[in-house]
Amino acid sequence: MAQIDFDWKRMQEVFSLEGAYQSYYLSNEGHINHTFILEFIKDSGEKHNYVLQKINTHVFRNPDQLMHNVLGITSYLRSIVLQRGGDPERETLNVFFTNEEKPYYTDEEGQCWRCYNFIDNAYTCQSIENPRVFYNAAKAFGTFQCLLADYPSETLYETIPNFHNTASRYADLETAIAEDAAGRAASVGAEIAFARARKDDTGVLLALIADKKLPLRVTHNDTKLNNVMFDKDSGEGVCVVDLDTVMPGLSLYDFGDSIRFGTNTAAEDERDVSKVSLDLNLYEAYVQGYLGAAGKSLTAMEIQYLPFSAKLMTLECGMRFLTDYLGGDTYFRIAWENHNLVRCRTQFALVADMERKMGEMERITQEASKEFI
Repeated sequence: MAQIDFDWKRMQEVFSLEGAYQSYYLSNEGHINHTFILEFIKDSGEKHNYVLQKINTHVFRNPDQLMHNVLGITSYLRSIVLQRGGDPERETLNVFFTNEEKPYYTDEEGQCWRCYNFIDNAYTCQSIENPRVFYNAAKAFGTFQCLLADYPSETLYETIPNFHNTASRYADLETAIAEDAAGRAASVGAEIAFARARKDDTGVLLALIADKKLPLRVTHNDTKLNNVMFDKDSGEGVCVVDLDTVMPGLSLYDFGDSIRFGTNTAAEDERDVSKVSLDLNLYEAYVQGYLGAAGKSLTAMEIQYLPFSAKLMTLECGMRFLTDYLGGDTYFRIAWENHNLVRCRTQFALVADMERKMGEMERITQEASKEFI
C-alpha cells in the first residue's frame, strides 16, 4: 500500500483528541479505506489510541449518506449496550465528531477523514485456527443481527446499490459474455455453462422478498472473520466493525457470505480445485453460534433458507469473479493474468460441493434450530 500522508496535528485539533501524540501505524487489514492507529499518552500517563480512517470516496461516493448509516447504527447499538449493562466503548464503534459537529472532516484536498474509538485488549483474525474461533465470530454476527432486529432498515441508504441482488449479478454476467470485452468468453465455456445452469437459483430469495415472506433487515454485508474484534483474554467476539456496507438486506446474505468465506477448505485463489470443499464441522460450529445469538429474532423461513443462502452467496461471488475476468479485470485486484478465473473456479467448485452436501447442511441447521422454530 502506498504511503498516505496526513497532518496529525490538524487531526488532533479537528477531532479534539486528548493526550500527547506519540506515533501512528498503518493497519493493513482493510482493502477499501486507509486505516491508521494513532497513539497518544494522556496526562495520567495512560496510553490511549484512536482509529483514523481516510474514506475511499471512489467506492463510497456519498460520505454524508455513508456516515448517516454508520451514526444511526452505532448510536442505536450504544443505547442497547448501555441498557444491557455492557461497555459501549468496547461493544460498538463510536464516531468522534469534528469541532464543527460533523461526523467526518474534509481536508484541503477534498479527502474525507473520520475517527473512531480504538478497542483495547482485542485482536482480529485472518484465518480460522480452530472451530471455536468461527463459533465466536458467528455469535458476534448473530448478536449484531439480533440487537438490530427492530432497527428501521428503511431509514438506511444503499451505500452500494444492488450489492447482493443475485439476479442483477447474473444479468451483469450475461452482458459481459455478450460484450466479451477481453476476448475471453470462448475459453470459459464450462464456467459460463455452470452459471447458466443455476440461473433459477439467483431469483429465489428476491421472489420471497417480493412476496413478503422474508423481512428486510439491517445487514452488515461484509461478514468476513476479520470484521470481528475478539477479546484477548476470553477469545469471545466483542465488537463487529467495518460498517460501511451496512444497509437494508436479508439476514441470509450475511449468514451465507460467512459460510462461503469461512468453511472453504482451500484458499479463495487455490488453483487445484480438488482441494476445495465445504468443511461440515465448521458449518455446524457457525450455525450453532449464529442461531444461539440470533435465532429468536429470525423467522422460520429465514432459518429454513440458511443452507441455501450459503450456496447462493458463493454462486454470486463466483459470477462476479467471472464477470470481471470477461471484462478485463477492472474491478477486483489481481496478482496474475488469470487470477479472477481461478477465483471463479474455486467458488464454483465450492458451490458444487455444497450441492452434494446440502442434505447434511439442512440436517445440521434443523437440529440447531429446534428451540427456535
